[in-house]
Amino acid sequence: MKIRHAGALWLSLPALVLLAVPFITLTGVTHWQHLRLAWGDGAAITTSLSLGAIALVLIFLTGLPLAWWLSQARGKMRWLVETLVMIPLLTPPLAMGILLVSAYGPYSLPGQLLSKLGWTLVNNPAAFILAQWYGALPYFVTSARSAFIAVPPEILEAGRTLGAAPWQRFWRLALPLAAPGLASATALAWVRAMGEFGIVMIFAWFPHGMPAQLYNNLQNDGVDAVYVLLWLLLLFTLPVPLLCALASRRALSGNTARH
Repeated sequence: MKIRHAGALWLSLPALVLLAVPFITLTGVTHWQHLRLAWGDGAAITTSLSLGAIALVLIFLTGLPLAWWLSQARGKMRWLVETLVMIPLLTPPLAMGILLVSAYGPYSLPGQLLSKLGWTLVNNPAAFILAQWYGALPYFVTSARSAFIAVPPEILEAGRTLGAAPWQRFWRLALPLAAPGLASATALAWVRAMGEFGIVMIFAWFPHGMPAQLYNNLQNDGVDAVYVLLWLLLLFTLPVPLLCALASRRALSGNTARH
């Protein structure tokens, strides 16, 4: 077993090196003795974390039922919905930002209806949340769907045979068994939302989140001004995927113990 693991590790080295080199470089090029926040960095951190948390809740609440339905559905409707989920994944973020402006901007029908109520959905916190929600939702749904598909169908069938209602089979059987994959899906959605730039640049440039602020720092103060905020982005956003990874491991251990 150890020999097999050692062989897999050696085969993994190209991927590990590819992933690690830029951040090893970041450690070397950061001027540690001159670390300081640029103007607007603190506000950008607050914006990304607070509005990103709201977006993550919305992603989970809306994406979970869709992922479950996709894992259970059959027929042409499922293929149609799967295509609808895949299209945003294939569309460049910059183009998705343009599409959101076209769909919800001041000159669209929804935008005109909102303006009559005194609301707008461009360049404000609501637009920022929508940009993160839209950008990360397909990633969550795709990953969560795979987690639900991995649930053994015979377990769900046994629950149905014993008289469990559909919601009970979902809540008591599917959800616990899919928990490791759902934790990974949540982590993926979080990092995707935190790193969203293309949609935000077009649809919700204000208020500035961390990716937009990184671009501003680069334009205003040069590349050295980017490093501090980049370290802070990693510092503040990494805990969520790390906690999700821990929750995934614990859920996997619990499922293994039950079996």
